Amino acid sequence: MCGIAGYSGRFGLDLLARMSSAIAHRGPDGEGSYKSPDGSVGLAHRRLAIIDLSTAGAQPMTDAPTGVTITYNGEIYNYRELRAELEAAGAVFVGRSDTEVILRLYLAHGRAMLSMLNGIFALGIWDPRDRSLLVARDGVGVKPLYYAQTPLGFLFASEIKALLACKEVDRCIDARAVWLYLTYLWCPTPYTMLRAVRKLEPGTAMLI
Repeated sequence: MCGIAGYSGRFGLDLLARMSSAIAHRGPDGEGSYKSPDGSVGLAHRRLAIIDLSTAGAQPMTDAPTGVTITYNGEIYNYRELRAELEAAGAVFVGRSDTEVILRLYLAHGRAMLSMLNGIFALGIWDPRDRSLLVARDGVGVKPLYYAQTPLGFLFASEIKALLACKEVDRCIDARAVWLYLTYLWCPTPYTMLRAVRKLEPGTAMLI
């Protein structure tokens, strides 16, 4: 199922490792991390290898010329068709993963590439060219993505426990979320039991 986590802000050097450890159970086949040169952005990935079992599919995945880096959880059903279109336009691939297809698609089309994806996903893409962090979730909301804004910056992850690796995330209970759970027996998006943590709504992208 894979797990992703990341941040943008002024966090401690060990935060990314602690976030990754909190979701280690989501990816038994590998782990990886990326930090920007100034340390203001961090991305982590726990891998469950399915499509490309080689190291060419490892994440976070970076395009060397631009520095654009992705961490991604999911499955893109039309990645073969997208790959063929990109190759016809001159893109060169290293491996066979759908992750690399998303990365190349972003390089070709920018954020507009989200509308081209047919699948289930949660992702974070760091683009050092304009210092933007894009986080997005599939239209049905199959893959989870939680986020929190703290005085030190923005955090996101596949599970809330990774966000709680950061002590600056407020632990106060959201009374409205409790009411919703008791009423409907589940907690609708964007609410969670913690006031400071929200679920990214299905089919939604955020630009940090």
